[in-house]
Amino acid sequence: MKLGIINSAFAQAGVETATGLRHIARIGFDCVDIFTEAMTITGEEKLLIIRTCKQEKLPIVSVGVVATGLVDFNDPVRDFHVARCKKFIDLAAEFGARNILLVLGEYIWQREVIPPAAQWGWALETCRVLGDYADKKDVDIALELEPFRLSLLNSIDAMALFIEECAHPRVRANIDISHLVLSDSSPADLQKLNGKAIHVHISDCDGKVHGDLPPGRGVVKFSPYLQAIKALAIDGVVSIELEYSPDPTRIVEWVEEAYRETDRLMRLNDLRG
Repeated sequence: MKLGIINSAFAQAGVETATGLRHIARIGFDCVDIFTEAMTITGEEKLLIIRTCKQEKLPIVSVGVVATGLVDFNDPVRDFHVARCKKFIDLAAEFGARNILLVLGEYIWQREVIPPAAQWGWALETCRVLGDYADKKDVDIALELEPFRLSLLNSIDAMALFIEECAHPRVRANIDISHLVLSDSSPADLQKLNGKAIHVHISDCDGKVHGDLPPGRGVVKFSPYLQAIKALAIDGVVSIELEYSPDPTRIVEWVEEAYRETDRLMRLNDLRG
């Protein structure tokens, strides 16, 4: 698998887009995931990303989008977020990316008032619509497992069931290793996503709360998960996800550290290639 990173690590530290992409290429990453807003990105910014990635020989693999409104109980809200996600699919196609990384929403009101099955059904409906649109653009949809109590996709079982019920060849899973730890999912559980997963996120955490730290900064035992991912034979990318560096002035060192440790782990488990 290739080793990438989401460029938000630099963007959240206030680093200009092209500068962040050049750092990513210099450090040694094989590819990059782009986090932006498809509804408001300017033509100039798109061209800057495309031109810089081409110059740095840095393929764009994924474009992330959080679209909690896809499971809203109001029809116009769901319609808006479907249209917004289509913009992300268009952007991914322009970038030559393989997929959009899609974060669905949560059950509202503590799973009361509105039946949870209704929100689950709206998620299936909107993802099928997006899957049809993505198919026309030759783009996949990778759904992210969020380890929070009320998230629709907060366990491997929920993810596997959703993909089976969605039954769309373009709708697949993203595997986030720290999220698996936080959701008490074992490496053995990953077998349930055999044939269903297309993208991987890697980061560390303290085992209690969401962290997105460089591997080695938390408690995650990565090798068993990486071995389980290797067994799935995913033709994809392991992308480092780093959020909100504690010292933005040292973001370059933060990313370099994450690269070194992730590269070491992937090579140790014969996964980088």
